[in-house]
Amino acid sequence: MSVIKTVCQRDCPDTCFIDVTVDNGRIISTKGSRLNPVTQGFLCPRGIGDPKRVYSKHRVLYPHIQSDGDHGKQFVRKTWEECISVAAEKLKKTIELYGKESVLLYDYPGNQGFLAWQYPRRLWFAVGATTTDYSLCANSGHAGIGLHYGISYGMQPEELAKMKAIIFWGNNSKVSSPHQWVFALKARSERNATIISIDPRKSQTSEASDIWIHPRPGSDVALSYGIARNLIRRNGIDSGFLDNYTSGYKDYLDEALKWTPERVERYTGVSRDAIEKIGDILIANRPAVFMIGLGLQKSIQGAEAARAVSLLPALLGYHRGFHYTDGPGRFVDWEYISGARLSRNEGKVVNQVSIGDRLEAGEFKFVFVLGSNPVVTLPNQSAVRKGLNRKDVFVVAHDTHWSETTEYADIVLPAPTYLEKRDVNFSDHHLYSRLSEQTVEPLGESKHEIWVMQELAKKLDRKETWLFEDPWKALQETLTDSYQEGDLQDVLEGSVLQVKLRPYNEYQTLSEKIEFAASKAADIGAGALPVQETLKSNDDWFTLLNSSIPKYSHSQFTDVYGPIPQIVWINPNEATELGIQNEDIVEIYNELGSVTLRAKLTGKISASTLWAPRPLIGLNGNPLNILAPGTSQNIGGGPVFNSIKVKIKPGNFSERIDIGTTV
Repeated sequence: MSVIKTVCQRDCPDTCFIDVTVDNGRIISTKGSRLNPVTQGFLCPRGIGDPKRVYSKHRVLYPHIQSDGDHGKQFVRKTWEECISVAAEKLKKTIELYGKESVLLYDYPGNQGFLAWQYPRRLWFAVGATTTDYSLCANSGHAGIGLHYGISYGMQPEELAKMKAIIFWGNNSKVSSPHQWVFALKARSERNATIISIDPRKSQTSEASDIWIHPRPGSDVALSYGIARNLIRRNGIDSGFLDNYTSGYKDYLDEALKWTPERVERYTGVSRDAIEKIGDILIANRPAVFMIGLGLQKSIQGAEAARAVSLLPALLGYHRGFHYTDGPGRFVDWEYISGARLSRNEGKVVNQVSIGDRLEAGEFKFVFVLGSNPVVTLPNQSAVRKGLNRKDVFVVAHDTHWSETTEYADIVLPAPTYLEKRDVNFSDHHLYSRLSEQTVEPLGESKHEIWVMQELAKKLDRKETWLFEDPWKALQETLTDSYQEGDLQDVLEGSVLQVKLRPYNEYQTLSEKIEFAASKAADIGAGALPVQETLKSNDDWFTLLNSSIPKYSHSQFTDVYGPIPQIVWINPNEATELGIQNEDIVEIYNELGSVTLRAKLTGKISASTLWAPRPLIGLNGNPLNILAPGTSQNIGGGPVFNSIKVKIKPGNFSERIDIGTTV
């Protein structure tokens, strides 16, 4: 029996160090490593459930090809040689007949790591395939904050413990980043810090906070201006900081003063007393930090909300007194490891949120899916599924598990999980890095993403030497200037290093200051100041919110913990008006489709608002994202998952399905 040190490679902010117990070549258990001062030796349910996921009956263990060309009907096991040959030949013909832009690489970090995710992109850059802008997750927040700060990095998790006020804004940290939450609790215990949660629903973080503020969905810019006005009028701002480190404050001041308590309450539903209480806390309890959640920016005004919140700590005199996600602030040569800088065959980049419409229109004829489950996670699901199901579209999926997406594939290839391969990865939220060591041999005939890429390259007769560069040498080049002390060789020898972080007081704007009035906003058609759009009121419609819950990472872990709960929260008063009782089967619907769920009546959700776990499959077999439009935000191109407009009505008893049944 041995203990092997590795790092969770899942798409999660905490990026835990893990000690894996292995006996006779089989994983016995996972345990959090104490060598990471942030992740501190404990794991979330996903990390604990990883051994079961590795040995799940849903693993893809061998290459398969559709036997009759009818997606999702019948797969036949084939050899790797057969599958690679068929895929390469189909790829060649697609490029000859339709051009390189008809080839789509749809990849994401579901099985991430620098080598497993980024290096295989080299082939697709070499052939000039279409790629996505990765806007589905965090781009709009980065773009919005970046208008004022240049790059959107901010305060590190350990510094939470030094705070006197912590504001989790659209951020259910207790679930999505539990190690950050522990630092917040430490600040409350040792420094008597006040924790505030701003969220339209009473999340786990809201329940455990000292104060819960629940604005109407989409009204966060108004609330930000209301808080700013309160601070300004009470002289709670740092004038010296504003003079020395910011520009455009006069324009911001003029706008903020227009947001009277009465006007703010009309938009947000938040009272004058609540705003004054927030002001009291921020003025009396210094320092403070604003923890901006990814969920905040996944709405029609998401980028506007993120940028508005990010300016509040500047009023108080803090350099980058917020935390969002720090990936863009790292010193990593992404364009080298991915091959983007090495290829002369430039391909098209398309908005990820728009993929459904593009697929349905037949824009792509060959789709290679890597580390992702777009048949659940993308918006506009009807279009996504119709597009992938077209007879003139050939789909190859390389994944660890059978999924909703593999059902639409013509070829399914088995990939090893992160516990079955060696890699390196950085957290988006903390600075600590160590080797993610392979713990067991790959199951079945699983093959590394790089091996698959290079075998395809050989079949395509590609001559670019950089397609066959030693991956670890490529990684050495990528991380040349990434660590504070030491280099990749130290990591390979077992050291824990910290990556470099740009200075807090460095701003990559034209003025080299925090720009309250963003100088580059006009270049992208945005306002120089954050803009609060008028909120439309319609008694018949609800705003559907959705977010992750503890046992699941996007669509992963349903094989370990069962289906994502098929429930929807609704306020009891509105439920009564609609004739809906607790545990009733209900249908939520709009012009895009419908999803059948079980109603949960609770005062934890605001009026005219619903909430459901992301990204569930309904009792009627429809994914929640069938309701999400393929609309992208003006800033950053992000999705509008938390601005979905739906109606709700009682369902039929014939639709009642055992909630424990896998659908």
